[in-house]
Amino acid sequence: MIEQRIADLETRLAFQDDIIQQLNDVLCRQQDQIDRLQLVYRELLQVVEMLSDRQDGDVAGQRPPPHY
Repeated sequence: MIEQRIADLETRLAFQDDIIQQLNDVLCRQQDQIDRLQLVYRELLQVVEMLSDRQDGDVAGQRPPPHY
């Protein structure tokens, strides 16, 4: 009886170890994706700011002089 309980516990432990490893793998992949997305976000933010600055400069150059 005790041997069966120990065998059951060992089986559960092995299953839990496998599940923990799978969860860790998923978590690591998600963190990599988050890191890449943050990098892309920062790059896109820089492009948007650059385009916004460029557009502001273009609009200012096309305004009529103040005496009109």
